[in-house]
Amino acid sequence: MGKGSKSLVYYVAMLLVFGIFMYLITKGGEALEIKDAITLSMDAPDNLAEGFEVFKNLLFLHIESPIGILLLQIIVILLACRLFGWLFAKIGQPTVIGEIVAGIVLGPSILGNFLPDVSSYLFPIDSLKNINILSQFGLILFMFAIGMELNITEVRQKLKETILISHTSTIFPFFLGMLAAYFLYGQYAYETTPFLSFALFVSISLSITAFPVLARIIQEKGLTKTHLGTLSLASAANGDITAWCLLAVVIAIAQAGTMLSAVYNITFSVFYIVLMMGIVRPFLQMIGHIYHNKEVVDKALVAFMFLVLITSSFLTEILGLHALFGAFIAGVVMPDNVKFRKIMTEKVEDVSLALFLPLFFASTGLRTELGLLNTPELWTMCGIFIVVAIIGKFGGTLVAARFVGETWKDSLYIGALMNTRGLMELVVLTIGYDMKILTPPIFVMLVLMTLVTTFMTTPLLSFINFCFRTHEKFMAHKVVEQTQPGVFKVLLSFGRASNGQVMLDVAHQMFAHAKNKLEITALHLTVGSDVNPLHTDNFEEVSFGPILYGAQKLNIPLRTRYEVSNNAGQDICKIANEEGFDFLLVGAGISLSDLPNDQAVNRYRAFFYDKFLRHFRAPESWFYPGELLKDKTKMFIEQSLCPVGVFINRSFVKATHTLILIHEENDFFLLKYAETLQRTTNSELTIIDLTDITYEAKEQVMQKITTYVELQHKAQLSSEKRLTQNLLSVYNFMLVSYQTWNWASEIYKTALQKMPSTLILSK
Repeated sequence: MGKGSKSLVYYVAMLLVFGIFMYLITKGGEALEIKDAITLSMDAPDNLAEGFEVFKNLLFLHIESPIGILLLQIIVILLACRLFGWLFAKIGQPTVIGEIVAGIVLGPSILGNFLPDVSSYLFPIDSLKNINILSQFGLILFMFAIGMELNITEVRQKLKETILISHTSTIFPFFLGMLAAYFLYGQYAYETTPFLSFALFVSISLSITAFPVLARIIQEKGLTKTHLGTLSLASAANGDITAWCLLAVVIAIAQAGTMLSAVYNITFSVFYIVLMMGIVRPFLQMIGHIYHNKEVVDKALVAFMFLVLITSSFLTEILGLHALFGAFIAGVVMPDNVKFRKIMTEKVEDVSLALFLPLFFASTGLRTELGLLNTPELWTMCGIFIVVAIIGKFGGTLVAARFVGETWKDSLYIGALMNTRGLMELVVLTIGYDMKILTPPIFVMLVLMTLVTTFMTTPLLSFINFCFRTHEKFMAHKVVEQTQPGVFKVLLSFGRASNGQVMLDVAHQMFAHAKNKLEITALHLTVGSDVNPLHTDNFEEVSFGPILYGAQKLNIPLRTRYEVSNNAGQDICKIANEEGFDFLLVGAGISLSDLPNDQAVNRYRAFFYDKFLRHFRAPESWFYPGELLKDKTKMFIEQSLCPVGVFINRSFVKATHTLILIHEENDFFLLKYAETLQRTTNSELTIIDLTDITYEAKEQVMQKITTYVELQHKAQLSSEKRLTQNLLSVYNFMLVSYQTWNWASEIYKTALQKMPSTLILSK
């Protein structure tokens, strides 16, 4: 008996023996049952129908339990936030706007108004405390991450350049907020709220800048390493520190009631900041130099850092400054070592952004009742708030930037960026609302002001750019005229790092021996506006490593370019068009890849479509690799002004046996590419004539092919008249036009499963 058979016999015997013993114990225990237990057993269901009723009742009981309702709420909130975030990203807006809107939709303004029964079931009043507590804890983690994004050393270095811009952009709207509060206090404040507390909270809510949203917009616009981006980020960081310290003072005054009572809170707060910056920060700097990579960062160190975070939050909470200020300062004092901060943000940010922040948006939305603004007067007041906020922040920043010598365009750009409020504004408003300083109508007005000022940032930047575009086009034309003639510029856009090196080999083999000098720019895009700026350098380093190594081996100059994008295809075409590239080379992704993992993904896509989504008439191009590739190729060809090559990687190394597909007369442009390829690789070229017998220009096509074969060394005409898997398996590279590819992918779908690495070309 084999080892496997022995194990099976032992397993069956064990189940039988212990099963018999457990049955005997159960029967013996039933004899000991008391009267109530016997009655309960008699009431048990006698058939499956009665059993289902019991199951159904227990199911609803579990759903309506505190933990069941909370988990259901989290599921609904996450789905709504992701959906609205995706929709707003599609129109070029930060995802945070969509998530805020999702919170309002789930609140009494939309869901509560149109589906009150669903709203009361999903968000019963008693359950909201759980969401609020979780969202507050999530905000603590988020503010910790925001603090880590601020580099105190860089802020200090650029203090002279940015202090006037950042402080003007804070003081001017703060003053306008105080002025607005003076006229609003009598009618819109709680009777028990002192004027100073009300005025300070309205003022600080108009003065804040959303540093995280601003950083991601700058990243999306490709301004991170420019003078404008650096100045804006430093100004926002400087302003953020000032605003949060100011908020701490405002909270202390609001909680104490008067300035005299708040002196003690402020004094202890100063001691706290001195302690954190003077003692804790140097100690953590030392730790950061020791623990600077993932190998040495263990659970004990992470637990210690979280202890610092929670302790800091606790101290500021008991000092009357709010726990969020402590979390922010804890992030600021973290070691300056960028690698250490990356490790810590990876552990904190994903959970806080993906899980806890949507809960905060939902809790804010549940408090935002647009129906409270039920008179023209209230909507007028809301409009005044929005105008005052824009004039204060945008206008103050614009004037200060011009005063320090920035151009009109850069000044307008900085003003538009600093006017972004986003999530940080909601944090301030929530604190004021919880402290019973901001009344519900004022809270709603300021939430709407937050949405408008954040939403307008991207369109305003586009409008500013449009206004200055004519001048820039003229300057760009002059630059193009000054560039050296005889340069062939290729934009190589790749996704996966490993594919970048392969595509560089393709570009080199296709164009290295052309008439003009080859100049290649490698472009890699990270898709998603929520990418942390701390991580982009690491993404850039990892992504460009293999292609830079390949360029060194080939001894060719290579420019690298890294961007963050919400729409990769459109941005690639935009770069190719606006910067005058002569050829765009892009990868086909996993479409028709021969890697096992990619094939498994493609098979699953097709299976999922066939079994489920076909009945709902979902676009086939979402799920079939051939259709995906066709749509992707069409998009690049239609939107690009230069010729395009879409590369399908099938374990490409070198084009030594190349197949050229000719289906119509327009395909002969492929022969020029083949000539250059042949000079570089000494490849054997085989042309297959796929033209139909009834094709009118058949003789002309055959004559051109024959002439080409006679003139070209190592070029031959295949006797085959159709594509087969055996034919395609002979070659390691294939050139095909876009039109012929679309035709062949329909006619020879089975044969193309064995195709070699392929370059689909547009004329």
